[in-house]
Amino acid sequence: MKKLDVYVARALKMGATKAKIIDPATVVVENWVRLKCQYGCGGYGKYYSCPPYAPTPDYTRKMLGEYSKGLFLQIENIQPHEERKIALRLKRMVADIEREIFLDGYYKAFGMTSGPCKFCRTCDTAELCKFPELARPSMEACGIDVYQTAHNNGLKLEIVKTEDSPCSYLSLILIQ
Repeated sequence: MKKLDVYVARALKMGATKAKIIDPATVVVENWVRLKCQYGCGGYGKYYSCPPYAPTPDYTRKMLGEYSKGLFLQIENIQPHEERKIALRLKRMVADIEREIFLDGYYKAFGMTSGPCKFCRTCDTAELCKFPELARPSMEACGIDVYQTAHNNGLKLEIVKTEDSPCSYLSLILIQ
């Protein structure tokens, strides 16, 4: 087993349906992605994990260049009535694995999740974050084209066409 495969196994054990080590060069960052947050998502300006608080696409591009590996993970086939519960579970999973990676000596480990944070029912952006150990920016908020990045790494991600269709959530933990 390769050194980082222990984190793949950990993610799968914690409930990810897919997990793999990727090259950060396969992560696609585009300016238009952040517009989808601003025009189309109710989280814009309401959560620290979302724009305008999240890192910009330019910052994200530069940051990705400081990493040599990433752990890309996915939970598939999430039913609409389970979305909030699964989203929170994935966000906790990312924070837990990021911490484990950090404690193993990869001190630059940093996780990114999908969508708004949701640890608080309402995020009070006038105050400090109540869950800084768990909250992470969403990949989309940082300008990551999650669809193309998934495709580049052999993961299937399809557009959800109706509100009652199952969906998938993906997350990324960057490792130096």
